[in-house]
Amino acid sequence: MADDARDPKVPTGEADVARTQRGAVEKPPSGGDVARRTDQPAPYEPLISPKTGLGEILAPVAGFGVTFSSMFRPTVTEQYPFEKVPAKPRYHGRHQLNRYADGLEKCIGCELCAWACPADAIYVEGADNTPDAQFSPGERYGRVYQINYLRCIFCGLCIEACPTRALTMTNEYELAGPTRRGMIYEKADLLAPLSETQLAAPHPMVPGTEDTDYYRGAVTGPVPEQIDWVAQYRPDDPSLAAVRRPQGSTR
Repeated sequence: MADDARDPKVPTGEADVARTQRGAVEKPPSGGDVARRTDQPAPYEPLISPKTGLGEILAPVAGFGVTFSSMFRPTVTEQYPFEKVPAKPRYHGRHQLNRYADGLEKCIGCELCAWACPADAIYVEGADNTPDAQFSPGERYGRVYQINYLRCIFCGLCIEACPTRALTMTNEYELAGPTRRGMIYEKADLLAPLSETQLAAPHPMVPGTEDTDYYRGAVTGPVPEQIDWVAQYRPDDPSLAAVRRPQGSTR
């Protein structure tokens, strides 16, 4: 009788003491809590009234309205690759490493594009410019530049991160290849082609200018000092003949 009359709130056994120490002994729910737990939720009432009559009968057919309307329109097939439709002006295609007006490269090897790439598709190694090998304005240039197009997702974050606008994206979209190695584009594959007024790097900067002058667009083309420097150290450079060609001449 003594065991039956003990207070249930007072722990007696080892298990009860352990549960009390851990805070496992809880107060039994009151009558109001039990009542709230047994209440049933209110039935769902749709905000849109269901269709009735003819609308209810034609509802399954209405879902195919776009399909049925397209069945009677003429089919438009692009005859690719025989007829290539131009891409939109802001299409994100193959990357391009740009040059300044005198031919120096815009890439300074800062690697910000590689850090911004979410797919880890860009690899850059920077190096120092020297008086005998000036590839870009300032102190650094991109010695190694690779883009793995098996990883690239063409998101454009790399061109947003570039501080000198060296990296942009073209409208070229034909990037398929037979080998995996061929889908890793090197710096030579990404550099913009030289125009007839650009001199291939390396060569000195325009005398009396700094890298900020290049960034602001103050340099509009190669000067005689740069042309003479290339003629002295690289007389067989193909870009030298194009720069020396008189204006309007095609020979």
